[in-house]
Amino acid sequence: MESIPITVEGFRRLERELERLKKERPGVILAIKEAREEGDLRENAGYEAARERQGMLEARINYIESRMARFNVIDLATLGGDQVIFGATVEIEDVDTGDIKKYTLLGPDEAVPSKGSISLLSPVGLALLGKSVGDDIVVDAPRGKINYEIVSIVFNGVGVVYDD
Repeated sequence: MESIPITVEGFRRLERELERLKKERPGVILAIKEAREEGDLRENAGYEAARERQGMLEARINYIESRMARFNVIDLATLGGDQVIFGATVEIEDVDTGDIKKYTLLGPDEAVPSKGSISLLSPVGLALLGKSVGDDIVVDAPRGKINYEIVSIVFNGVGVVYDD
């Protein structure tokens, strides 16, 4: 069984979600019961909606519970160094366009690209792992191969910056 890295905050967020979902169960079961009492289930939209909600609810509960035992909870305050690892915030520059991007590498269960965090298992995350400031990486993207240079690596606001 492979461990899955997650921050303390990410783990707590999933614990709260699991608790909320479990509290939602009785209401969904009641909605199914009430819809059944309405009669013909073949054309009962309320019944179908409640069953669908129950299926999604149970699937999410099972998913979270199956991962909880595999999580390796990591306190970001304990991390540091000059190489890209889980929890690092990395600034990279597109060698061809000069565009700068900044990402924090997190586990797959808490990465939110729209908020600047990516999974360390994503193509960019995998290319960055183990690299240092000044290293070049190549990422396969839909538009083709993109060449990046690592400009900085920061852990909790303290990091290594590359100066030309």
